[in-house]
Parts: sequence; structure tokens; C-alpha cells
Amino acid sequence: MSVAQSWDFTPGARVVVDDLGKCSREYEWLEEPYVSPDGEAVAMVAALPDAEFSMAVNGEVWDETFDKVWYPRFSPDGRLTALVQSAGEWTMAVDGEAWETSYGYIWGTLFSADGDVIAAPIQADGQYGLAVDGQAWETLYENANQVILSRDGKATAAVVQAKSLAQADIETFQQGIFTVAVNGEAWNNIFVNCWNPAFDATGSRVAATVRRTLYDYTIAVDGVAWEGAYACAWGPVFNPVSGQVAAPVRKAGAWGMAVDDKMAWEPRFAQLWHQAFSADGTRLAAIAAVRFGDFTVVVDGAPWGVTFPVITDLVISPAGGRVAALGNDHNTAFAVLCDGKVWAGRYDMAWTPVWSADGAHLAVHVERGGKHTVVCDGKPYGQSFDKCFAPAFSPDGTKVLIRGIADGKLHRIVAPVAAFAG
Repeated sequence: MSVAQSWDFTPGARVVVDDLGKCSREYEWLEEPYVSPDGEAVAMVAALPDAEFSMAVNGEVWDETFDKVWYPRFSPDGRLTALVQSAGEWTMAVDGEAWETSYGYIWGTLFSADGDVIAAPIQADGQYGLAVDGQAWETLYENANQVILSRDGKATAAVVQAKSLAQADIETFQQGIFTVAVNGEAWNNIFVNCWNPAFDATGSRVAATVRRTLYDYTIAVDGVAWEGAYACAWGPVFNPVSGQVAAPVRKAGAWGMAVDDKMAWEPRFAQLWHQAFSADGTRLAAIAAVRFGDFTVVVDGAPWGVTFPVITDLVISPAGGRVAALGNDHNTAFAVLCDGKVWAGRYDMAWTPVWSADGAHLAVHVERGGKHTVVCDGKPYGQSFDKCFAPAFSPDGTKVLIRGIADGKLHRIVAPVAAFAG
């Protein structure tokens, strides 16, 4: 059951909050608004008198106050989290209630797909690791970064420094000091560098890009490196069905796609990265440069016929294996690409495309001339906003949830796909 199945998708529009500046307590200022995934709440950091901070949710301020509040985020199931500091120590607050344990620092909140599990990287007494629902790894490290949480929230991983390194100790560095820790336990093998760890669909396996020597890049799966050596490699992903691992690799001066250390797409691209599998594992798409400065999308090894100076935000539909991405001219004139075709509109900014569960429809939050709206299947909604947030489809894919702020009000709109008339 998806989180969205519990949301209200009754068609219609209503104002959830009619005055974003209204607050239940005296305040000195309110920071930028964050809207819950279901559009039923808006949260802002509230600076209170006496140098105190808290969160205001639909104008109601949390009972507990803090010395600092940072990085407010809603979980997928609608709980409000924030990183908070009291007496010089940091922790996580969830719906106004702080974790019992505090740390020297905390950042980069992570959520499981259903929002039930909340995690974040931490620093405690000069050591680094992760905390999950307030419980830190038993083993912390001198360095931990590129943290990830499995989709079900049952596993965590990070790149960690497994050996101490004295200043200017080049010899030890070249022998290898980095590896991946899973649930706090480091792999046995250590590498010169590690990057981009990724879980498989079950959360039981981890792959990462590694450098065995200064010039030898490859992929390691559960700590065991591929035999193949490459001039460079980017982050791996698992096939969600077969469990195979795909990673872009550079060989003989060009980029191709290796799957389980065998070339699936021959090296012929100037760049290749941000690959993704379809949910059924039958399609593999990636962003590629067919030549320097000309980027496109490649699906199962075949490039689309359209190119842009920049391609970002590749997304494959949950069903049907359809592919969307954003193209832009050096961060200007954004366009939406869908199945090899380019939508007609051009925008000052566009955000990650969102597919309906059945893959039949595509919606994108866009901005032009300072006004924000949602475009569905190439057709814009008839109302614009001062600020907008990612759209969401109803579970049956027939309606779109729009969350927008205009004239100091939070609007929640459920629009049938047919209402996007262009």
C-alpha cells in the first residue's frame, strides 16, 4: 500500500491556510515554508523572542523550543522533522518531540519509502556514522559520508575511513583507507577511494564505485571488487529483479555500460551516467553525451534523437518502462523530455518529473516569469502560484494533487488529468 492511498483525492480546491504570516505565538520572523506531501500542512521555522526557535505548523507553534532549528522536512507519511540544537548539542525533533540522544552535529535527514524510519548522519566526539530513529551505529569512524538508507529503512550504509591517516601520509593513502560500512560494520576489503554506495531492492546487498590504485577504478559488490579495471567509473545500480549490477565505465577513451563486469553497452559515449532500471528490470536508461556538449537519454543502448547542452532528472515510470528527463541550455530554457520527444513549452526552471503509478501520465512543477504551476502531459494547469511543490498523482492515476502558495495562502487542489487543457 502506497502512502498516497490514505490521502484525500476528492476533486476540488480549498485554502488550507489563509494567512501564512499568522502564528499562535509572538515571533520575530518566519522562514521559508515547507508543505507536507498530502498538502494538508505548511511548516516554517519560527524565530521567537529571547533567541528561541521552534516550528510553526499551520500557524501553531511546537511546545518545545530550541537554541537553533535547521533543515525542516516532512517524511513521506506526513511527520514533520527538524534538526535542533540545545545546550550546544544537536538531535532530531519529530512532530515537536526530540530524540533522547544528542550529538555534536547532525545533518541530511533520510526517510524510508513509507516514512516509518528516519535516519541521519551524525558526528559524536569527533567520530562519524548514522543514527536511525535515535539509535546510533555501535561503531563510528573518523570519516563517514555518502550515507544511504534502504527503501524499507531496515539497513543503512556509508563510505567510511577505515584507517587513520597522518598528515601528508601519501603512502598509507595509496595503500587504501576507505571502504563501505553497512549498519556500522565495515567491509573487509579497503580501497584508495569509495563512492556512491547503493542498496539492492531488498536492502541486503550493497555496491559501490571503488578505486584500487590511483589509476584503477571498478565496482565492488558486498566488498568484493570486480576483476575488470577501468580508467574511471560512476555509481552503480542494481537491477531490481535479477540483482545484476550496472555501472558506467570508461574504457579506451569512451564510456560504456558494464553489467556484472561485462560490457552491455560498448564504450562509445563522451559521458554516461545517472542510469536507472525499470521496475520490472527489463529496461535500462541513462544520461549520455553523444559528443562533447551534446547530451541525450540512452534507453537499452539506443540514444534518443534529441540533444541538449545539459540533461538532468532522469525518471523511469513505475509501470511500462517509460522515460522522462529535463533538458536545458546551461540552466536556462528548461524543457521536458518524454519518451524521446520534447514538450512544446520552455521554462525558466523545472523540477523532477513525476509519473503516475500506471505510467500513463507525467506531471512536472515548472516556473516561468516568477510564476509557478504544474504541467501534465505537456498541458499547464490554469492557475499559477508564487511558490509550488512537487505534484502527486492519485493511486489510480486519474487525478493530480497540486500544492501551491499564492497571496500568502496555501492552496490544495485535486485536479482531474482532463482539467489540464493547455
